[in-house]
Amino acid sequence: MAGNTAGLSHDDLWPRAGDWPNADSINGDLDLVLVGLPTASTSLSPTRADATPDAVREALRKYSPFAHSADADLDVLTLADAGNVRDPDSDEDAATQRVADVATRSRLVVALGGDNAATVPAALGSWGSDVSTAGLITLDAHYDLRDGRSNGSPVRRLVEAGLDGRRVVQIGIQDFANSRAYAERARDLGITVITRDELLRRSLDDVMAQALEIAGSANGPIHVDLDVDVCDRAVAPACPASTPGGIAAHELRRVARVAARHPSVASLDLTEIDATADAADGRTVRLAALCVLEAVAGLALR
Repeated sequence: MAGNTAGLSHDDLWPRAGDWPNADSINGDLDLVLVGLPTASTSLSPTRADATPDAVREALRKYSPFAHSADADLDVLTLADAGNVRDPDSDEDAATQRVADVATRSRLVVALGGDNAATVPAALGSWGSDVSTAGLITLDAHYDLRDGRSNGSPVRRLVEAGLDGRRVVQIGIQDFANSRAYAERARDLGITVITRDELLRRSLDDVMAQALEIAGSANGPIHVDLDVDVCDRAVAPACPASTPGGIAAHELRRVARVAARHPSVASLDLTEIDATADAADGRTVRLAALCVLEAVAGLALR
């Protein structure tokens, strides 16, 4: 999908990422598909997270499709963009179906939120009709186990849809950002919780290896929710609920690559960014765009 190249330099030897063709225009199987799920209307905090999918697409143009550390040219993969689902808050079933349609054709779906409500259609669409073997990994400062329907409830809603809590791993849960009641709810559901403090004592690769083993223990598809408010507020100012002391940008990028490299990971999402509230340098949206590219690099290494 064509992006705005105004103000960007041109170099025939330095191609730009993004501008991937429309998924519906390509026949056959795909490696990775982007799909925008601009959820925002049920957010617990006022947000324009619905503006973020297009902002991330634009930010991709600032980067190259070459991953030096992996010695991989990402544009050798068949990459496509399925566009944005119209009003996914009002018609969640249609959003789920759109994800399902592209998931049947691709090895990995990357859903661009939107607030964290986008995780429900992203996960259910990629898992298909049988949730009984599915797994979920969240990178999030919060449990997202609230009652009702909001960006604070996707994990609870997925469990109620049939996801076994024993195959849910929540990484980066923050002190002072949750209540005792939801911590107890996570424990009662059998959810594995790896707090931000624990991340300070363990290697990220070790944590992800544990998470992927637990989430994939029934040999089903895994969805990875990258709620960017897990990051330190200095690197994620566009996330309304990010806190000082969250994880670093390079850690979130590492998770995106490690997750996408795993053959059981069918989908991941990037959520909770309000592109209209970003710093002047666009650092939060840029981080999300780099996580998309990290996911492509991880897929190239499968």
